Amino acid sequence: MARLIYKPFGLIVSVLGGLLARRIFKRVWSVVRHQEEAPKATDESTGWHEVVLAAAAEGAVFGGVKALIDRAGATGFAWLTGAWPGRRREP
Repeated sequence: MARLIYKPFGLIVSVLGGLLARRIFKRVWSVVRHQEEAPKATDESTGWHEVVLAAAAEGAVFGGVKALIDRAGATGFAWLTGAWPGRRREP
């Protein structure tokens, strides 16, 4: 039952996490590379190295933020309801 109740809560938390991840990545990229926007794979004037670096950095930021947000959401949900929304470790 907890998983069913958690679905809409988790969806909202995930969307907010995605928005946060995008802002964090843009900030990190602008600080590290001194560019406002990361290159797209279809940018002709950008080399392979920079395109792959941007994609890897973006994936790392999104993955880290998603894990952080999902875990915080599950912990908050468990605190509010007393039920963990995901799998539990078997004793």
